[in-house]
Amino acid sequence: MGATIVPTTIEINDELKVQLESHLKDDETIEDFIGELLSQYESDRTFLQEGYSK
Repeated sequence: MGATIVPTTIEINDELKVQLESHLKDDETIEDFIGELLSQYESDRTFLQEGYSK
């Protein structure tokens, strides 16, 4: 049997919302964007950023 997914609501301030929205593509939602970030982090264990190096 699959696990039941229970939606969780998080609150973000207006400044963070504007910052997140500035990175969205076309009709992408903030939820989609965060999911994509998490997926990338889980596969790479790092957030890639131009000019970033360890």
